[in-house]
Amino acid sequence: MPKKPLVVITDFINDDLEPERTALGEVADVVALDAYDEGDLAGRVEEADAVMLFHNTVISRPTIDRLTQCKLIVRCGVGVDNVDHAYARTRGLDVANVPDYGSEEVADSAIGMMLTLTRGIHQNNSRLRAAPVAAEDWSYTQSAPLFRLRGRTIGILGLGRIGTATALRAKALGMDVVFYDPFKPDGYDKALGIRRAESIEELLPQCFVLSLHSPSTEQTRGIINAATIAQMPAASYLINTARGAIVDTSAIPAAIASGQLAGAAIDVLATEPPSDNDPLLTAWRDPAHPAHHRVIVNPHAAFYSEEGLRDMRVKGAAACRRAILGEPVRTVIN
Repeated sequence: MPKKPLVVITDFINDDLEPERTALGEVADVVALDAYDEGDLAGRVEEADAVMLFHNTVISRPTIDRLTQCKLIVRCGVGVDNVDHAYARTRGLDVANVPDYGSEEVADSAIGMMLTLTRGIHQNNSRLRAAPVAAEDWSYTQSAPLFRLRGRTIGILGLGRIGTATALRAKALGMDVVFYDPFKPDGYDKALGIRRAESIEELLPQCFVLSLHSPSTEQTRGIINAATIAQMPAASYLINTARGAIVDTSAIPAAIASGQLAGAAIDVLATEPPSDNDPLLTAWRDPAHPAHHRVIVNPHAAFYSEEGLRDMRVKGAAACRRAILGEPVRTVIN
């Protein structure tokens, strides 16, 4: 019998692969490598007809050069900064993503983080954890001052699928929504009933809350840093559920300590997992630092729900199936 095509899942998935096998049917065999380093792929991906990549590892030129019969690399997620898609195109290799698997979950997470910070929920919980609690500390004043969200401005950096979903949720809370996205055609502000900023310099001074929803590119890496945080109003809030490299997180502890930021919620970091001496985590873990009570750190989890995770896997496998069968893949990004 002729050998079946092979789909290799490089990372993140290490179970029985039922979603992938169901989506691929009898078209291909599937193996999962559960790698955390690109070097672990050597000798294990060369015969792949399609590759599914999540976010625990990268695929760069050396790996692409070894993919001698591959038809597609599908990044099972939105961001594609961990695969060298430009180089893949020079080798005639399609790279696709799964842009619609978790738009609701990430938007819900961004709004949830915003509410947890701006309503003092996280800070009150964190402060009360230390025992014993004095009678005078069992009070709303632990998180004062807090301000009503209705009418406050949330800035959305990047009005793609998730940015739009976040904007609509914030609008439902009565917030004034303003976005900056130089790639968004005119008219979306009118269609959604929100406002457009023409530059990040126009956006930042308006933001009671800044929620990030842009990809990591040469233009956006480090775009939120000490200098740009200083352009935000004092006692504002920063939410990042997009890509870690967009924010220079080493600037956050000082901004929290000075009161420039009243709080920050960070779901993604440039290096995951972070090193033990990461400046943000060092401050966050220190009970003597204001970041201990005012910063939320999550382990790149905003995308997750059982439904969203299955969507990610099934849609990624379905793209591989189409590529193997010679059918068009709708989400090719290169």
